[in-house]
Parts: sequence; C-alpha cells; structure tokens
Amino acid sequence: MKQLIYCVEDDLSIRELIVYTLKISDFEGLGLKDGNELFAALDKNIPDLIILDIMLPGKSGLDILKELKADNKYKDIPIIMATAKTSEFDRVIGLDSGADDYLSKPFGMMEMISRIKAVLRRRGNDNSDSNVLKYKNIEIDKLKRTVKVDDKEIDLTLKEYELLLCFVERPDIVFSREQLLEKVWGSDFLGESRTIDVHIGTLRNKLGNSGEFIKTVHGIGYCLRDSDGK
Repeated sequence: MKQLIYCVEDDLSIRELIVYTLKISDFEGLGLKDGNELFAALDKNIPDLIILDIMLPGKSGLDILKELKADNKYKDIPIIMATAKTSEFDRVIGLDSGADDYLSKPFGMMEMISRIKAVLRRRGNDNSDSNVLKYKNIEIDKLKRTVKVDDKEIDLTLKEYELLLCFVERPDIVFSREQLLEKVWGSDFLGESRTIDVHIGTLRNKLGNSGEFIKTVHGIGYCLRDSDGK
C-alpha cells in the first residue's frame, strides 16, 4: 500500500505540483487548502506524513502544528513545515513545537521527496536501511557507531559523535546551543553553552575539509549545510 501524504497549502498551483510529484514518486498525495480541510481529512484517514505550510488563511501552520501535537490521535504524525520566511525564528519555533523538519520556499520537488523519505526513515515508517546515514562525503553507521569521511574512518568522542549524528539526521536544520545541550548532554546538564562551541570546534577539526559543512548561525547556534545561505 502506498504511503499517504497530506499537503496543506493555500496556493493552488503549488499544492497541485506537490500532489503530482508525490504521486509520480510512488506516494499517495492529498492536497488541502487550510486547517479546516486538514482536520476534516484526518477524521477519515490518518496520513503517514503531513507537509504543513506556515502561512495559511485562518489558523497558521504553527497553530495547527501545536493543535496536532496536543491531540493523542495525531501527535505521532510526522510533520514537515514549509515556509517562505527568511527568518530562522519560525523554523526554530516549529521544531520546538514538534515539527520533524522544514522546507524553505521556494524548494525543489526532489528536495521535498528526499526530506519526506528521510523523515519517514527516522520515524521507522520506511522499509529502507536507516542504519547508515550519509551527507556528502560523511557516512555514519549507527549500529557500529562509526564515522567515515571519504571512506576513511575517523575517531570521535561520544559527544562529538552524537553532535554529528544530530546534524546528519537533520541537515539544514538550525539547532540552538540549548537544543544541542539537551539532545546530547541531557536536560539535567548544569554546564555552560560554551561547551557546545568547544566540541563543535574539535568536531570540525577531525572532519577536516568536511568540517566546513557545520555552519555557525550567528545569534542562534549551528546547522549542517553545504554552502552559506543554502
């Protein structure tokens, strides 16, 4: 059975293009123009994933996201937010509210499909092998807990490994220092956020030229990108 993806987007041309791309990519797609249509559709079928635009008429995508995550029937549905805003603010708010990933408009259809598959793999809703993660020339084997760059294994500490895993699992996602501290060190960690900067520095050095992929987002934190502004 094909996996069902809901696309909540008020722009008809974008909505139709997304649904068409989903169908030719072996998914079942359903386009919805706002929150009312989404919740009506959810009463009939629970999708495998939702692509949710932030700027919607009536309830915003962020409000809808929070409502979904507060409802036991819907809280486990993977959600990718779509936004045309250049500010990192809505992206951070969306991730803090439970979104799995985001797409910045305008985005390519193949990028969208790639992100959908990545989210489904992380959530265990995909039959493909998710134990080996790759980003450019970086490869992580989660079962062996090994990291290779250009097929050469590199030696990382546990914290460096877990930081890199955060980034590779969610490329282009901006993590605040506080988010990274909680994910890697735990919510009961009493140290300073400067700890993150030190570990990022050593991780970059060990990755060699690939360390350039770990970008500093001034005023917020870090993310994994292949070039500035992308």
